[in-house]
Amino acid sequence: MIVYEVNLDVRADVYDAYRAWLAAHVGEILALPGFVSAEIFDVRDPAPAEGRRALTVCYRVADEVSLDRYFAEHAPRLREDGQRRFGGAFTATRRVLAGA
Repeated sequence: MIVYEVNLDVRADVYDAYRAWLAAHVGEILALPGFVSAEIFDVRDPAPAEGRRALTVCYRVADEVSLDRYFAEHAPRLREDGQRRFGGAFTATRRVLAGA
């Protein structure tokens, strides 16, 4: 099992709209082959900067092949949608974790 973690830093003034979009975005990713589940977390510690909100999305993916397929075939389009809607109102960093 692979965990694909996306850490988001969002301007507070667009947080509600971003959060609504994010729920649909996560649903779209979960419909892809190999994506098993996802959870969205509000980050409490460390506290985000003033005027910002922080979120982490943890996706569970069946295997690296499925994750690589997502990166190659779907990620550019899905990431572009967020950029088109919210532009510079958020930043994202990502990590891939594998169970030992």
